[in-house]
Amino acid sequence: LSLQTGNLLSWGCLRKKCPATPAEEVRDCIQKTLTEWSSKIGQDLNQETLEVLECTVAQAIEKINPEERDELKVSAKLFIVGSNSSSIRDAVDLACSALGVAQLDSVIIAPPPLEDGASLSLEYLQPYWQELENLVQNKKIVAIGTSDLDKTLLEQLYLWAQVKPSSNQVNLASCCVMPPDLTAFAKEFDIQLLTHNDPKELLCEASFQEVLQESIQNVKANEWIPLWLLRYSVIVKSRGIIKSKGYIMQAKRNAS
Repeated sequence: LSLQTGNLLSWGCLRKKCPATPAEEVRDCIQKTLTEWSSKIGQDLNQETLEVLECTVAQAIEKINPEERDELKVSAKLFIVGSNSSSIRDAVDLACSALGVAQLDSVIIAPPPLEDGASLSLEYLQPYWQELENLVQNKKIVAIGTSDLDKTLLEQLYLWAQVKPSSNQVNLASCCVMPPDLTAFAKEFDIQLLTHNDPKELLCEASFQEVLQESIQNVKANEWIPLWLLRYSVIVKSRGIIKSKGYIMQAKRNAS
């Protein structure tokens, strides 16, 4: 199942209501997209008819005008839900095709989910970063960044990586002041420090299944597993205005 919300800024129903958290926004958007799509298609998700179900609301999809491309910055943050680094290429390809562009200007990756009790390490991040590096080398992405890395891990990644991280996001919830050692390291190696307020898991399996259950009749929601979620924004460089923002996600069905 490939789901695209299209440009949320042009969705009247989402403009009226201001979601309290990023997680609520994702839930709302996915639910409204699924509800709208299933009411138009009348598609039964339990049927084995199609290899991939394209779940989109046609009127909300906005491709970028090639003549305006140089004036816009297209950035994305990627949340891997199932720990599989090959999802990265699918996510970037789908985002490029949804927006009608050849490459994304920047992609930040949120640390993929860890097993209970495991802590984030360079070894764990390496396959994901290598996948991003391949996409930079293939000119699908211009710059790549990380999220929630402390100074030690950011330094390890920076020293090991062929394509260096251009940014690192720091969660506002975990610190009101940027850690001085992180700030000093980022300044020395020209890494931009950004802030964010995304939860550790923006969309968990249970939450996605709940939304499916609420949106589509007779669906066997527990068979569906989200693989990844990508949030993109298109910004007018000269004015710093968000022109378009949306989510793209993929889920697969594990039918017994």
